[in-house]
Amino acid sequence: MTPAATGLLEKLGVPLDPELLVLALTHRSFAHEAGGIPTNERLEFLGDTVLGLVVTEELYRRHPDNSEGDLARMRSATVSQRSLAAVARELDLGSFVLLGKGERRTAGYDKDSILSDTVEALLGAVYLSHGLEVARALVLRLVASTLDTAADLGAGLDWKTSLQEASSAHGLGAPSYEIDAEGPDHQRRFTARILLDGTVYGTGTGTAKKHAEQAAAAQAYAVLAKRPLPVRPSDGSAADDGTAGTAPSDASGA
Repeated sequence: MTPAATGLLEKLGVPLDPELLVLALTHRSFAHEAGGIPTNERLEFLGDTVLGLVVTEELYRRHPDNSEGDLARMRSATVSQRSLAAVARELDLGSFVLLGKGERRTAGYDKDSILSDTVEALLGAVYLSHGLEVARALVLRLVASTLDTAADLGAGLDWKTSLQEASSAHGLGAPSYEIDAEGPDHQRRFTARILLDGTVYGTGTGTAKKHAEQAAAAQAYAVLAKRPLPVRPSDGSAADDGTAGTAPSDASGA
């Protein structure tokens, strides 16, 4: 087993047979160029089922008073392509996935679809090797942060949509984003700042603009979630309660 593969297993905290690990990392683009060897798609199919079962059961236990619709929304947020891709980036999974030349040229190692599928394939491999309980523990560890915040996500299942809903409810208007970038083209790092009514409410960084914006939106949403909604009189005019449109002195927490 290569040192790189050993490093990935250390991050997962679960041992895997080297051949099964390679299979879980084999994208169809690589398999095609290698003469039609097996891909990770069957493992992905299995891992998707394991992931859905574990997350559904966990949400059912955590939220005994929520409706079926609420639980379905939270599950969708937790197992979404975006959420799983974020898990993959924490594992630096893009450095390990086996891609064909075309996918490598187009930065397939950082595509949400490829990263999320590979996470599911790894979960399928862990299930085959160790059974449901070990797979369950790994799933809950990998998606812990999303499970903790799934109940806060809006109907759009992403932080930018949720922030826009919250900003409107607080009478702050639509969020605006400022983006800065640094580093060479192949190692670009983006920083996003979110402004509401002219005040910075959140910042975030990432290897792509959309990732930085999502991180900033999550931070800004957390700030708004702590503030009471403005009280509005029955005639629809804004109430002078001292809260509407008033930003905290250091909203971003910086």
